[in-house]
Amino acid sequence: MKIAVIGLGKAGLPLAGIIADNGFEVIGVDIDGRRCEAINNGKNPVPEEMGLDELIKMHGGKGLIATANYEDANDCGMFIIIVPLFTDENNNPDFCILESAFRNVGKILRRGGLVVLETTVPPMTTEKLARVWLEEESGLSQEQGEFYLAYSPERIMTGYSISRLREFPKVIGGVDEESGKRAFEIYRKFIPDLHLVSSARVAEFIKLMEGCYRDVNIALANELFKIASELGIDFYEAREYANHEYCHIHLPSTGVGGHCIPVYPWFLIKEMEKRERFSYARLLRTSREVNDEMINYWAEKIVLECMRLNKPLNEVKICVKGITFREGVKELYHSRNLALANLLSEKGLNVFVYDELYSKEEVEEMGLRHLEPEKADLVFDCSELRVAT
Repeated sequence: MKIAVIGLGKAGLPLAGIIADNGFEVIGVDIDGRRCEAINNGKNPVPEEMGLDELIKMHGGKGLIATANYEDANDCGMFIIIVPLFTDENNNPDFCILESAFRNVGKILRRGGLVVLETTVPPMTTEKLARVWLEEESGLSQEQGEFYLAYSPERIMTGYSISRLREFPKVIGGVDEESGKRAFEIYRKFIPDLHLVSSARVAEFIKLMEGCYRDVNIALANELFKIASELGIDFYEAREYANHEYCHIHLPSTGVGGHCIPVYPWFLIKEMEKRERFSYARLLRTSREVNDEMINYWAEKIVLECMRLNKPLNEVKICVKGITFREGVKELYHSRNLALANLLSEKGLNVFVYDELYSKEEVEEMGLRHLEPEKADLVFDCSELRVAT
């Protein structure tokens, strides 16, 4: 079977490479023509992804053909859709990109074809929205068995996607039993640790549970950190001995950044709000608020520390070290350190940033000011605030 992977970003491209490496002919579809050209020339557009260079050199332009044209995938028997799903200013999911991908696939979907969604989505997206988009464009009926539809959430971590795909447990579930079985039988040929669950809805929920778990536990760590500081207790010493087989306190931070953890809880919060079950997602909402408000906590700490220095407040050079949402990943989506730097600037403080992944020129193009940490008076690094020596 020829397999199409729709979306060749940081999640889709490693998956396409793994599928090609297991002997399948892969058509990768992406709206970025330059990215497609690079892949077909054997060049990896995601250099920070360990192990991907080798896969693209080996299969790019051969077993893996990248294209910006959906029509080039019209003879594929299986389509894996893994495109972004963003949220708007009110934390509601914006399905525009996802809907466009499904409708384009629907136009070339043939009878007996299989479509699998991997993007993290609110529960019931696959069975209710994706099914309708495909049926409207293809003229086929999923309920009558004219095509098959399943869901398998990506469970990767940027930078380690190849090893995660090869070693980490992955789940898959269909909108009906036959869809689940067919998707499982194909996926197991390139995903070693695969588990079939009862439905696409369950598979969707599994991924959301993981994100909510992380968000809630980070919020707990942030609250315990603030309480320990107030009581004059070394949080890190306490954490070292509190953690054991049955307890794992996470590390404190300026909050939670990236495309995943700060977004996924909102899918469930918003669904419960629509159903007027507000109390069902109370903990999830509170955790989101606790984590997002951490920049206010740190801004206050930084201002107080600046006032202890023998300098006018607006002359103290403050360096926020690390502005990406995660170490080693050159992305700023929902970056809380970046939000902290912007908040301090709004307060009129003398703020600079530094990140080893960004050059001085790149920082200045963002409208920020660059400064080496050793040249600052005060350095904020993750959850550590220190006076530069």
